[in-house]
Amino acid sequence: MAMASARHILVDSENFCKKLIEKIKKGKDFNLIAKEHSKCPSGKNGGDLGEFGPGQMVPEFDKVVFNEEVGTPHGPIKTEFGFHIVEITSRS
Repeated sequence: MAMASARHILVDSENFCKKLIEKIKKGKDFNLIAKEHSKCPSGKNGGDLGEFGPGQMVPEFDKVVFNEEVGTPHGPIKTEFGFHIVEITSRS
């Protein structure tokens, strides 16, 4: 079974999410942005979601985490919780 590790940042607005992605792409530290802005409890740990398999996260996450490039911020990803930036840290 495929497994992945990822981290994310959860915010309320799509526009704010896009602004944060630009900051990350320009070199701002993902961990710091997560700690400062994420509305998810994982934010205090830099957005770390740990390791998981398909079906353990919401479908919108699975689509990105198991198909997109590792080590790149992806988003905005809209879920019932808000807008996310997701970075896949590993996948096997």
